[in-house]
Amino acid sequence: MERKSNGGRGRRADLTGFEDFYQSAYARLVGQLFSVTGSLEQAEDVVQEAFIRALDRWPRIQAYDVPELWVRRVAINLAVSDIRRLRRRAAALLRLGAQRSQPQLTPETVDVAEMLRRVPMNQRPVLLLHDVLDLPIEQVAEQLGLPVSTVRGRLARARANLARHLAADPEGALSRHGRT
Repeated sequence: MERKSNGGRGRRADLTGFEDFYQSAYARLVGQLFSVTGSLEQAEDVVQEAFIRALDRWPRIQAYDVPELWVRRVAINLAVSDIRRLRRRAAALLRLGAQRSQPQLTPETVDVAEMLRRVPMNQRPVLLLHDVLDLPIEQVAEQLGLPVSTVRGRLARARANLARHLAADPEGALSRHGRT
């Protein structure tokens, strides 16, 4: 049977073998990678990523004598890369830690954060930059790398979401801090 090349959608026969391979090897590989990482969550992440990469190359990998070796090697490489990245990050934080100023979490800053949490994540930066920091829409669009029309739309939706939340809870976050 000839396999069609249509962005990965015509590989159903190949995927059946992959699904069986995944089912038989996943738990074993997670256990092995747990021994490397010391974290079940990280082990699951790197094994899952390795399987995703294997799926992209499945026609070639399934021909290997032991395809699991390829997936294990990729998962180990990913885990080692993660560990190196975390070490570099920790070293940078140690170097810069003493120089960092403390964040200014005034009651007003906390109130703004609580209000922003009432709208979807992609709408928060638009509200912050435009309504809190008072930047013009064009500058907001430039800073976020978005078209002006997208910023306007997100701003309108964010304001509508926030208005609904405030109408449902007129006291809101401000009353929790003893202010009226």
